[in-house]
Amino acid sequence: MLICMRTTINLPDALAEAAKAKAVAEGRTFTSVVEEGLRAVLAVEPTAAPITLPSYGTLGGKVLVDLADRDALWAALDADGVR
Repeated sequence: MLICMRTTINLPDALAEAAKAKAVAEGRTFTSVVEEGLRAVLAVEPTAAPITLPSYGTLGGKVLVDLADRDALWAALDADGVR
């Protein structure tokens, strides 16, 4: 038995119109075009690990440099020497 879920999605007008035009041109339903797009996106495996940005501070959450304090920020940046 095929069970389908009825749902509402919000799309930008231009995207919805493009999908509707594609459906008409191919003799398909709007739903089938949206379904095909979702299946294509979900089938793609991530190719790279997410980029891990550096973090500064302690595990307890103590901030080591106040970014609003320009002199302290420059001092911290210059602490490792010129790069």
